[in-house]
Amino acid sequence: MLESYLVSLLVKLGTMAAIASVLARSKHFKAMLMRENRTLSGRLTLGLWLGVVFGASVTVRIFGQNTYQGADLGLEGSLLAGLLGGYVTGLTSGIAIALAAVFAGEWLTLPLLAGIGVLGGTLRDLAPDAEEIWRFSPFFDLSLWRFFRESRNYRRTAFHLIFLAAILVAEFLRQTLGAMTPKGVFYLHLAPTHALTEIALYATTLFAVTIPLKIWNNTRNEKKLEEQARLLVEARLAALTSQINPHFLFNTLNSVSSLIRTNPDEARVMVVRLSKVLRRLLRMHDNFTTLAEELSFIEDYLSIEVVRFGDKLRFVRDVADDTLAMLVPSMLLQPLVENSIKHGLSGKVEGGTIRIHTHRSESRLFLVVEDDGVGISEAKLASLLDQGMGIGVGNVNERLKVLFGNNYRMWIESQTGRGTRVQMEVPELETHMAAVS
Repeated sequence: MLESYLVSLLVKLGTMAAIASVLARSKHFKAMLMRENRTLSGRLTLGLWLGVVFGASVTVRIFGQNTYQGADLGLEGSLLAGLLGGYVTGLTSGIAIALAAVFAGEWLTLPLLAGIGVLGGTLRDLAPDAEEIWRFSPFFDLSLWRFFRESRNYRRTAFHLIFLAAILVAEFLRQTLGAMTPKGVFYLHLAPTHALTEIALYATTLFAVTIPLKIWNNTRNEKKLEEQARLLVEARLAALTSQINPHFLFNTLNSVSSLIRTNPDEARVMVVRLSKVLRRLLRMHDNFTTLAEELSFIEDYLSIEVVRFGDKLRFVRDVADDTLAMLVPSMLLQPLVENSIKHGLSGKVEGGTIRIHTHRSESRLFLVVEDDGVGISEAKLASLLDQGMGIGVGNVNERLKVLFGNNYRMWIESQTGRGTRVQMEVPELETHMAAVS
């Protein structure tokens, strides 16, 4: 008798852990867990979710003709529903869980579980902070220790003690009603052969409520860490992009100021072209854009630089048609082109040519920006990607690292007096990612 009773308690804990783990893998349930403030529809949805899941545990016990008594988690499920979603969720879930038992003649189960669900909602309202529900510990000695140690935060420690007492009271209520009306409500009869069975029963109920809270809290923490990592990436990208735009604007305005006295007409033309470029910059809110749009921006940018350099600056496109619709990081090429002009061609009396070449191979996009300028010395080339040359190369390399991790390559080839070639290899991205980013 004692062995079978203890087995039922162990089955109860194992079943609760299994249910909590399965729910934690559901995307819809995880999304509901992350919402602390829910609409009425959201509270009803969560209540029905938990009602169906824990109602199934009651159904298993009933159809098993009480062979699987440890499978019944109706009381624990109702209390959890109220804790997670409040009164509406607890009441809805309690009613849904009790339906199978009511049809089996256990008519007191409905008001009991509905009341337990409302009790869970009351506990949620009593919590000084919603996060305190997830911090609950089943070890009452820890709660008592907190109560005396954290005297300044008595509301928190008092809540944990009330939480603990509420679970024990709920189980006591079930045991009392079950003993008074054996056919009115299901309960695990205490094994009379051992005094510790009553302690084991109440401890099992306590842990059966706590286990899913801990499992689901781990799920919530994982989601929060993922969200924080995503926000960190976006912040780093925004910071890197914000370096480019003022730098580009500063250089262009310097060019305008130098032309105002010597060639006012050309200065006006440059201002008009600059306004066109800035309008495009203001529309670039996404991390990715198509290669065609990126090249169009480069042509607008070079139209400004041609005002400064005249015929000495030439631009050649060698772009494969099947790459134009592919996605690339926004403002990927402009810093490299500006770098070629500033460090490669501006010091060359006869000017030179900037060439952009692209092709795709085996789901990879290859991009090349090269010039026939003065080149880079071997000593400087060795540390160029680490230190960057101005904002250009270092910024582009860092953005690629943030976006693609180790799934990209960027390398530089240069010969003094013959020019520089910057090559990049990035994974092919689906077009719909532009909207996602």
